[in-house]
Amino acid sequence: MRIVRFLLVLLFLSVTAVADEPEKKVFTAVTGPDGIQKVSIIGGEYYFDPNYIVVKVNVPVELSVKKEGGIVPHDIGMKAPEAGMVFHETLESKPKVIRFTPTKTGTYPFSCSKKLLFFRSHEARGMKGTIEVIE
Repeated sequence: MRIVRFLLVLLFLSVTAVADEPEKKVFTAVTGPDGIQKVSIIGGEYYFDPNYIVVKVNVPVELSVKKEGGIVPHDIGMKAPEAGMVFHETLESKPKVIRFTPTKTGTYPFSCSKKLLFFRSHEARGMKGTIEVIE
């Protein structure tokens, strides 16, 4: 009986150790008449939609971020000071606006930093994305 329990625990830990790769949901921002690229992002149970965002360099961006229903807390954060993109916001049901101007082309990851006890982090469960900055 102890061997069965041990094997079940081992199986559980090996399954939870594998990172989930989310389906790629691409959104290419368009500059509005006000000169701002606007993007809406919804965060939910271990996903961001969209999770791959394309914006232009040196053009202001406004991310409107909000949380889909549920009780699990989520956030969104990015640390790319070399490209003018540093933010961290708690997601709520009411949208929040994050403003920045990307200053360098490239691809930059964002993710949810939440983690519950000994479970995998939200990022490891697939709650991550990329902002691609193009010319």
